[in-house]
Amino acid sequence: MVLARTLSLAELRPQVDEAVTGLEEWLDGYGFAGWDPYDALNSPVLRALSLGLKYPRIAFTQALRRLPVNLRPVLGIKRSYNPKGLGLFLGASARRLSATGDPRHRDRVHTLVQKLRELRRGRGWGYPFPWQSRAFFVPRWTPTIVNTSFVAHALMDASDACGEESWFQLAREACDFVLFDLNRHEEGDALCFSYTPIDSLKVHNANMLGAALLARVGARTGEEELLEAARRATRYLLKYQRPDGSWWYAEPEYQHWIDSFHTGFNLEALACVLRYAGEIGGAGPEGTEPGGTEPEGACALARGHRFFLDHFYEADGAPKYFHDRRGPLDIHGPTQGFVTMAELWDVQSAEDLLARSATWFLTRMRAPEGYFYYRVGRRPNRIPYMRWGQAWAYHGLVRLQEFLRANPASRADG
Repeated sequence: MVLARTLSLAELRPQVDEAVTGLEEWLDGYGFAGWDPYDALNSPVLRALSLGLKYPRIAFTQALRRLPVNLRPVLGIKRSYNPKGLGLFLGASARRLSATGDPRHRDRVHTLVQKLRELRRGRGWGYPFPWQSRAFFVPRWTPTIVNTSFVAHALMDASDACGEESWFQLAREACDFVLFDLNRHEEGDALCFSYTPIDSLKVHNANMLGAALLARVGARTGEEELLEAARRATRYLLKYQRPDGSWWYAEPEYQHWIDSFHTGFNLEALACVLRYAGEIGGAGPEGTEPGGTEPEGACALARGHRFFLDHFYEADGAPKYFHDRRGPLDIHGPTQGFVTMAELWDVQSAEDLLARSATWFLTRMRAPEGYFYYRVGRRPNRIPYMRWGQAWAYHGLVRLQEFLRANPASRADG
């Protein structure tokens, strides 16, 4: 049921608490293994029908992703543990443990860390299914910079919450995956890490997720090599920021789109690098001269955040998938938005927008059973996907819960 009005941040606090608890109860009954929008090639039937060819693989994956009825059991696709999803659950559970001291969260943290240890490949983590992009084919479990970065950040949060130094060492080893296992593209004093060890793609959000990990770990260990690599990777992002503050997903023309959650990744990671590795000099947007009076990284962050706030929400708080059109009402948009707005609150606060977005999300995307829908709107898809759906819901809501408890504007006493 859609509420007649937007709740204030103070009114949202108990609603968010209830949603977090309800999702935890649903997960306790369902477990952390599940299906994924992109797991079509785990089907022996679809793998055989694709004949190992690029375009049939893409077609089957996209068709199954869009289908609102879950045919995966019929197609032989089993529920699986997704390391990226487990990383999101782990980081949020560690935050819940730190906030509450509840031993149930401690047990969940230990369970998730153990499962992630089992799923590690070399020094990184991949997906439990093969996937085909326009550029290349990625075999099952191939480590990616995105998955590895999310998992490593979560391991650091868990290490801090539980005092387990060996978990931090896993995060430190993940930095070696970024530094030594991935391919590099260098442009002067800027660099871009590849998505996986088997490609040479230059994707902004993936590169920045790796940079943020290097900066956070490097600040803790004092390793200048990690900090400087983080700065160089960030220079690549600053170099390609567009005049309006946005970034393409990647620079090749066929990857020229701007979406909400990857923009959020860029901003959150840029803020992380600036926090841990210091201001970035030496590379501004193309067509500009370096060495101005304002810090380049901070200015880029402010411009990018302003673009994010102005372009990715409708008046009612509904998320826009792309900057120039509404697109599918996908769970990834609002949940990453909670994190982005909370992390960049000191850059520019957005109390009204956060309240509208959270009200819309809780009233439109939450199922009565406590889980969250994949997509709503004109073409709804209510399959309870684990990594793309429940993990992002838990990650975003816990960060929102944390923010509401700390932010004076959200307190009922004013």
